[in-house]
Amino acid sequence: MTDAVITSLDTRLLTIPLARPWGESVREMHVIAVDVHDSDGGVGHGFSWTPTIGAHAVEAMLAHDIADFARDREADPAIWHDAWAHLHEAGSGGITTIALAGLDLALWDLRARRSATSVTDLIGRRRGELPAYGSGVNLHYSQDELVAQVTRWVEQGFRAVKIKVGSPDPGRDVARVAAVREVLGDDRKLMIDANQRWDLDAATSAMERLAAFAPDWIEEPLRADDIAGHAELRRRIDVPIALGENRHTIHQFRDAIDRGAVDIVQPNIVRVGGITPFLEIAVLARDRGVGLAPHLLPELSSQLAYCLPEETWVEDVEDAGFAQLGALAEPTGLAIEHGTARGGPALGLGIRFT
Repeated sequence: MTDAVITSLDTRLLTIPLARPWGESVREMHVIAVDVHDSDGGVGHGFSWTPTIGAHAVEAMLAHDIADFARDREADPAIWHDAWAHLHEAGSGGITTIALAGLDLALWDLRARRSATSVTDLIGRRRGELPAYGSGVNLHYSQDELVAQVTRWVEQGFRAVKIKVGSPDPGRDVARVAAVREVLGDDRKLMIDANQRWDLDAATSAMERLAAFAPDWIEEPLRADDIAGHAELRRRIDVPIALGENRHTIHQFRDAIDRGAVDIVQPNIVRVGGITPFLEIAVLARDRGVGLAPHLLPELSSQLAYCLPEETWVEDVEDAGFAQLGALAEPTGLAIEHGTARGGPALGLGIRFT
């Protein structure tokens, strides 16, 4: 805790071109850089993020509702729950939690800077490295392009990869997954991600065929809101179900777990509202006995994953890290090499945008 109070909150919306488009209509991502100033003259740097939809709405909520709420309050992440309760009228999650992450990350950065340490060491570092998996937004790739991508990952030393499924023609998925498994061999992990493209019957049919290739999980097979459907699918198939990138509150994660809908939860640190709620969701997953794998944003996710008692995977989307896209003012210190994530900032959150 600190006696300093928040004096102002500044925002800046950035459009970052993607080196590898995630689809015909997804050629850029959006970041709202957030600076929080306190009465002691300190500045904390955070951000909100959304690849395609809602960036202007997120910035407006930060610049108005969140800035007005935060002004003259304690400059500490402990204000998160009061802030969420204040924003709840506009929705419990989604735009509200994505925007709230900008404030929360900036306050954690500020708190760590006051202590002259990193956010990881402030929370409590448990490990110095983690396994990483190669990940691609690649359903629009030809099979040859997909095989070339997976071959690159294998040559780079990744022991696990994730690819997209959910083609209109189920046979195309089978052929692509078979080709990828051939590249990987039997000793590397394969995860598959349908990005909510199936209904229950289509998912059941698809997984009856794709289970032959021993995927470690099927991610978001159904619309993320359909918890009853995921629970029924989990009864029908043997492949573990992963979901969570489109769940926004601890209550939504608790409902999914307690209704038997999920084996591995995948909170996105920004979409759930920041570091404060992410750590609470991690405790929930541990207490309920389900796995946890943070979603995307390796420069951020790795910092928190180093603090977890259980080893988890860092997701590394090819050519999509903030550093790889040339979006950062200085290096974060994170290196992902030979399938292992190591390093990170020495001070604060260490993520500032150009």
